Amino acid sequence: TKLEAVLSIGTHVIPHPRKVETGGEDAFFVGGDGGGVFAIADGVSGWAEKNVNPALFSRELMANSSTFIKDEEVSQDPQILLMKAHAATSSIGSATVIVAMLEKTGTLKIASVGDCGLKVIRKGQVMFSTCPQEHYFDCPYQLSSEAIGQTSQDALVCTVNLMEGDMIVSGSDGFFDNIFDQEILGVINESLGTDEAAKALAELARKHSVDVTFDSPYSMEARSRGFDVPWWKKLLGAKLVGGKMDDITVIVAQVKTVVIPDDEGSGVELEKVGGEQLAAAGVASTEQNE
Repeated sequence: TKLEAVLSIGTHVIPHPRKVETGGEDAFFVGGDGGGVFAIADGVSGWAEKNVNPALFSRELMANSSTFIKDEEVSQDPQILLMKAHAATSSIGSATVIVAMLEKTGTLKIASVGDCGLKVIRKGQVMFSTCPQEHYFDCPYQLSSEAIGQTSQDALVCTVNLMEGDMIVSGSDGFFDNIFDQEILGVINESLGTDEAAKALAELARKHSVDVTFDSPYSMEARSRGFDVPWWKKLLGAKLVGGKMDDITVIVAQVKTVVIPDDEGSGVELEKVGGEQLAAAGVASTEQNE
């Protein structure tokens, strides 16, 4: 017999309050290849001003990722997966994206373009965090249908060696802009499973996002970059605060060890793709949770 690492994965999506009807512009997929794989794409909303639906690019990118994960060339390389999925995406638009793959040995491989994020929690502490990539404040790196965008070559690529019991928390910027590490740790410590944790985290971030008095990570970052209320409001003691309303996608994964008898192959059979368009293509769509 041998031991193999696998991910137990939970997901939760809460669209922007004004985008509930359409399901928002975030998309994701979860698969059982290797020890488990997941990805999140956040469609760049500025395309709506050009009469382009920003959700189409992110959803197609995730649908293509769920297809190409079966490709031999990809073989546990998230950067190659991004390259192939991006090349196959024909929709107009752009998206930030993160892909994480767990090898059966316990090695997590990550490729990220832009400001989707991922943290690894071990024994109640954040022991790893990705860093966002941006051109300037609120303008992240993005994979695009246009030549001016970034490519998979621009991705931040990381490898983290995981242990049984480690928790992974990944999300779109709508999640990380509205929640602090200590709050994430608190929810993870209290949650029973990955689905429950993902739901609780998304709901807490959502609560903060619509709270105009909450001093969010987004507001703190904006102030540190020189954005603030007008000088005359500062004289009255005011400062720029508030959550940031956005689509919120959260994926929580726990590393588990399974015993594999010598005569059996392995692979966790699960696959979910988030984004309504994909349901028509015969791939499971997640429920949109309000």
